[in-house]
This record gives sequence, structure tokens and C-alpha cells, in this order.
Amino acid sequence: MNKKYIVGLTGGIASGKSSVAEAFKRLGVRVIDADQASRAVVEPGSKALSAIVNYFDDQQLLVNGQLNRVALREIIFKNPEQKVWLEELLHPLIGEWITMQIQQPSSSPYIILESPLLFETDQYKSVNTSLLVDLSPDLQKYRASKRDGVSTEQIQAIIDTQMSRERKISLADYVFDNSLAIETIDKRVLDLHCQFENLAQSN
Repeated sequence: MNKKYIVGLTGGIASGKSSVAEAFKRLGVRVIDADQASRAVVEPGSKALSAIVNYFDDQQLLVNGQLNRVALREIIFKNPEQKVWLEELLHPLIGEWITMQIQQPSSSPYIILESPLLFETDQYKSVNTSLLVDLSPDLQKYRASKRDGVSTEQIQAIIDTQMSRERKISLADYVFDNSLAIETIDKRVLDLHCQFENLAQSN
């Protein structure tokens, strides 16, 4: 293998992306989580956290020194300009963190980059192929509402800010239908794992 083969794993809210990622982990595949990157770059004492607090001028964004991500999310959903500012600050830092993780030594046959914003950011440029965990909007709203204890209207508002399902399907190389029974996940992930191993070996 001349270079590390990267599979981008993405999906909308409550699509079950994390469950699919866990199935790959059980097969010994290394998974890099972009959500972990988004937390790492705003750790207490970081320049990014200071910039966020100064920009929004709201100490309620801090809880015990940590960024209150829920409060910040509510603010930027209501203000597109502030959302753009935040993305311009964080996306390059998240990209650098992901690159450093990819460069770490690994015995995994390939690496999965798990990211909800794979197609919305430059992260897609880091992957060799992409896997979309797909779910109908109705199932998304039902599962997210049940999981997070919020209304389906709130979930719909989040979905409306994201890239459309149709666009994601058109961009993805592989689509994982997660409306099927949970008991089928491991078998279907194993089938994909074999395909990705072959792709990595021929890379």
C-alpha cells in the first residue's frame, strides 16, 4: 500500500452514522471522528475558544470553562452571518487536526473519517471514497426526537440547514440504507469492509 486509503463516512442527524462506525471498529478499522476534532480545537485555553467568546460577547457560552455547544448552536442557527464566521474559524483548524490524525501510524487496512459535514467542507478532499448512511427525513425526525427529547419541528429546522438528502446521495460512492433492521448492520458492514480492503490494497 503506497499511501493510506481513506473512506469518508457521513450521514445526517440521527441517521445512525455512529452505529455504522462502531461496526467498522469491531472489524479492526481505525475511525477518526470529526466531531472529536470539533471539540478538541475549542478546548479550554485554546485561541479558538477565546475568539468565540470574544466575538459573541456572551459568557453564557462557557460552562465550567468548556464551550456550551448547544447554546452556540442555537445562536448560529438564527444568524447565518455568525454561522459563516464560526465555520471560517473552525473548519481550517478541524482540517489540520484530522490531517494530523491521519498521519499517525496505524495497522488498520484503511482509515474511516467519520464526519457529518464531509461534503459540506473540504474534508471530502481527504478521502478516496465515500459512504453515506441514509435515512428518510421522517425516520430521521422520529429517531432524533426520541433520542434528544426535542420536537420534530426542531429537528426539521436542523435538517433544513444541512445539505439535502438528494444531493448527498448523488455525491456518495456508497449508500448504506439504515432503515433496515439493526441486526443487519454488522453483516452489511462486513461486506463493505471487504470491498474497502480490496480498494486499499490496489491503491
